Amino acid sequence: MEESVFQPYLRSHPTFRMDREILRPSYIPGKLPHRQHQIDQLAQVLVPALRHQQPSNVLIFGKTGTGKTAVVKYIEQEFKKADASGTADFLYMNCELVDTAYGVLQSVGNRFIENLDQRIPFTGLSTDRVYSMLVEKLDEKKRVVIIALDEIDKIVYKSGDDFLYQILKINDDTKNAKVSIIGISNDLKFTESLDPRVRSRLSDEKMVFPPYNADELKDILEQRTKLAFDNGVASDSVISLIAALAAQEHGDARRALDLLRVAAELADRSGSSTITEQHVQTARNKIDLDTVVEAVKSLPTQSKVILLGLLLNEEAGNPKLTTGEVYTTYCNLCGRAGLPRLTGRRVTDLISELDMLGLVHARVKSFGRGGRTKEIEASVPAMDVLRILERDEFLAGLKGYRIRLQTTLD
Repeated sequence: MEESVFQPYLRSHPTFRMDREILRPSYIPGKLPHRQHQIDQLAQVLVPALRHQQPSNVLIFGKTGTGKTAVVKYIEQEFKKADASGTADFLYMNCELVDTAYGVLQSVGNRFIENLDQRIPFTGLSTDRVYSMLVEKLDEKKRVVIIALDEIDKIVYKSGDDFLYQILKINDDTKNAKVSIIGISNDLKFTESLDPRVRSRLSDEKMVFPPYNADELKDILEQRTKLAFDNGVASDSVISLIAALAAQEHGDARRALDLLRVAAELADRSGSSTITEQHVQTARNKIDLDTVVEAVKSLPTQSKVILLGLLLNEEAGNPKLTTGEVYTTYCNLCGRAGLPRLTGRRVTDLISELDMLGLVHARVKSFGRGGRTKEIEASVPAMDVLRILERDEFLAGLKGYRIRLQTTLD
């Protein structure tokens, strides 16, 4: 029997002890460094629920990696420990995964329905019917329910704020049960798009999580390092480097932990007994590339065509294009791939979206009396992204296609 490709790696032993789960952002340690103030503040807001009273709604803001989700999950653990009577419930939900009004109401309702035959189906009912079933189930006994909605802005932008209005309205339609919301968002301005009725009910309390500085990130990394590794695997200089790099990324603890984990994996694969600064730099490049790859894979087909046009021009020696030149290349590629063409205005909108994602760089260039136009160039590694785009089934007709620039002879 032929040996599995994994067998040589299974026979080899890691060069150092490593618990990968401790190095993931989803791991919640027994203590959260530099977030005690926020923990205390949130605990003070929620303590009425443990006395069978409805607490205020809370909106938590902060950039990615500032500890918002970790604090809420830590509070969830502590809340359940303190709920001796069992009459309070704490539900956490990520709105990137459950991103419709129906899905939120169904998920909340099914937490309180033990009989599988009576559970709200995944689809098939009206949202009003699901809401009625949820209210009826909640009101069967006296209880306080806290619903933590992570990435709350994502579902509002996708599905509107009707589901928020319905959840907040539960308190008007129940006699025994009371519901409070914790909303978690990276977007400080998302409440501006809410209906005034929703905004006034939702914004009882607001908390803003500041970014971590380099010293705070170093404390977080040292805590995880002691839990995940043996002594000496990650030196003080390596931890300081990771903290400094992550502090440049707006104080992102998630980024710092990912850097440490990937650097440790690279060190282990190379047979090194310690993590070096070179491992950290290689991990940084790998994470940046992986982020770009995932962003490119998730693009709509028309946006992929625009990006492909920019990269093919760059490959041909013309890295900077005007909006008109981008559109000309785009139309040419659509014709070759058999894809419908969008209007110039819509393509300009898609270029702006690619710019916001950091995949292209578009800046306005002035030609004096000749007017102004955008100068656009790709800001991703050309060879790696070209390989990804050429594997897209909708762009199969463009595989291997190369642009030849015309030259003029004087």
